[in-house]
Amino acid sequence: MTYTNGHGPRRAILYARVSTQEQADKGYSLAQQMEALREHAAREGYEILEEIADPGQSGASLERPGMDRVRDLVQAGGVSVVLAQDRDRIAREPAYHYLLKREFEECGTKIRALNDRGDESPEGELTDGILDQLGKYERAKIAERSRRGKIRKAREGKVIGNNRPNFGFRYNAARDNFVVDPEEMRIVGRIFHMVGMEGITINKVKLKRTFEREGLPTPNGKYVWGKGFIRDSILHDVYKPYTYAEIEPLVATEVAAKLDPKKLYGIWWFNRERVTVSQVMKSRADGRHYQRRYKRVAKPADEWIAVPVPDSGIPCEW
Repeated sequence: MTYTNGHGPRRAILYARVSTQEQADKGYSLAQQMEALREHAAREGYEILEEIADPGQSGASLERPGMDRVRDLVQAGGVSVVLAQDRDRIAREPAYHYLLKREFEECGTKIRALNDRGDESPEGELTDGILDQLGKYERAKIAERSRRGKIRKAREGKVIGNNRPNFGFRYNAARDNFVVDPEEMRIVGRIFHMVGMEGITINKVKLKRTFEREGLPTPNGKYVWGKGFIRDSILHDVYKPYTYAEIEPLVATEVAAKLDPKKLYGIWWFNRERVTVSQVMKSRADGRHYQRRYKRVAKPADEWIAVPVPDSGIPCEW
């Protein structure tokens, strides 16, 4: 990696990225990536122009604040190389990697990763391209195995642990089902009582302002209550009490055998909808800003998997 941009000093941008899920699942570290890049830049004699990190950003899209900054700096000129620890830190899609490579080359800038396997020859580029496609195939296989594993787990009557359980619940020690959080569930109960018994509609400002005036924390720890959360709570089967007779036809025989016929249960649904997340950049006077958009599409009912969870304690008449 001895490319020189013009006759001046060789300047490098160090780029690190980690998605939220990668950080949670594998403990990927932005600090570790930057340290490796600094050591490499020092060995190769690069002057570090800027260190840019994209925390919590997916490599499946180029819509990233940090990558925008990289592209702006490259367009401004004077950048010899953009360094990343791994090729998939730049982009997970081979097509996006190729697009950036061509865009940067027009400005006299190279993209380099510490795990590059080829060189700048046609054969080297072919090697990297083939290995990128194999990496994409392997990621797809891992995702499919993970999906099948989650479906099997749900059919065994286990909740799939995400970042945060439904408000009013905590995960049990095994993180495969819920236990009631009394303090939070009291707040959820008030929502149901105000809507179901007092006749306050979901869209009434009174409901959310009551909670905000009392300083009750929302599920994300803030103190601004959104109508979307209140609406979703009212409609969520996890809070609704179901009898054993209602639950039993929805679950596998071995799951039903573990339930107490005398108790009530809620239902946590798995595989009920398909959620796709996209990130949209909006230009404003104070710079670029990103918004994440969530698109939810219901799946066919025969694909839903019911998982019994502890009764919330909210009366059915509410």
